[in-house]
Amino acid sequence: RTCHSCGAATTGRRRRMLIGVRGQSQEKAEMSEGAEQNELSKYTWEEVAKHRTSESLWIVIHDKVYDVTKFMEEHPGGEEVLLEQAGGDATESFEDVGHSPDARETQQDYLIGEVTVPAAKRVKENTVPNAPDSKSNSWSVPLLIIIIGIVIAFLYKYAM
Repeated sequence: RTCHSCGAATTGRRRRMLIGVRGQSQEKAEMSEGAEQNELSKYTWEEVAKHRTSESLWIVIHDKVYDVTKFMEEHPGGEEVLLEQAGGDATESFEDVGHSPDARETQQDYLIGEVTVPAAKRVKENTVPNAPDSKSNSWSVPLLIIIIGIVIAFLYKYAM
């Protein structure tokens, strides 16, 4: 299968819960085409970022890519929560909420792949080591010059 938006392959394991005749649930694993391999499809962060709308909504949780487009209306927290995380890493938000074991199981229904570069490595690559924080230092030098000027003016006027 391929994504209707960008044409990316969406092979991978999908699972769904089927309700039995007597109301008991039985789990059935359903494999997508080509899923005999245990390997998930690989996506770049740029590919994931293209899926930020209600027509195609992907999120990443623990470096796994989920297509939650069809789950938006069912999400107990509302569609807005998913749309806020669309096209990016939702790991922290997902864990902060404290999802139930049932929610974590349902999550697997929407698994389509994994990102090629783990989030932790991506953050390290995009940061500059030992770079000064420009926001905190931008005002300190001019302020220091003004204070020194005031002290010198004060000493010159009253010390002489």
